[in-house]
Amino acid sequence: MKFIITGRNIDVTPGLDEAIRDKIGRLDKYFTEDTTANVTLSVDKDRHKIEVTIPVKNGIIRAEQVSSDMYVSIDLVEEVIERQLKKYKNRLQDKQQAEGSSFKREFLEADYAEDEDIKIVRRKQFDMKPMYPEDACVQMELLGHSFYVFRNAEDEQICVVYKRKGGTYGMIEPED
Repeated sequence: MKFIITGRNIDVTPGLDEAIRDKIGRLDKYFTEDTTANVTLSVDKDRHKIEVTIPVKNGIIRAEQVSSDMYVSIDLVEEVIERQLKKYKNRLQDKQQAEGSSFKREFLEADYAEDEDIKIVRRKQFDMKPMYPEDACVQMELLGHSFYVFRNAEDEQICVVYKRKGGTYGMIEPED
């Protein structure tokens, strides 16, 4: 596994670099050698955050963790990714059947605890009147939700606004 390690508001010391390569490197048993893990470290006051993104064929594996100590965050993010891989192994395997898979054959052939099935337990349908993104954010706040699906009045596209950490908002919209 290859690593691209970046620091925001933090210098990536040799100790941090070694900890990342040691901990995240344990995921080598799941991925091929040419798989690249993009690791971003950031510090904001007492929040030590690590984000790990691993691009794979037909998707990405991503996790982030925040704690008061960067080494703790590194430990936590490795555990989260490993749990994700084991939990969704069967789905990943179905998508990776073609040549060029990012995963090692041993991982795809190994037996892990049975996947928890994803079950949709409720469906909703509602009329989507066109509105502006700012109005969608207000509506989301009024409903007390963390996201809101709406039809954008500017281009009639279906979009999603969501609340981000730190109290800001984000918007997901389709590509043209």
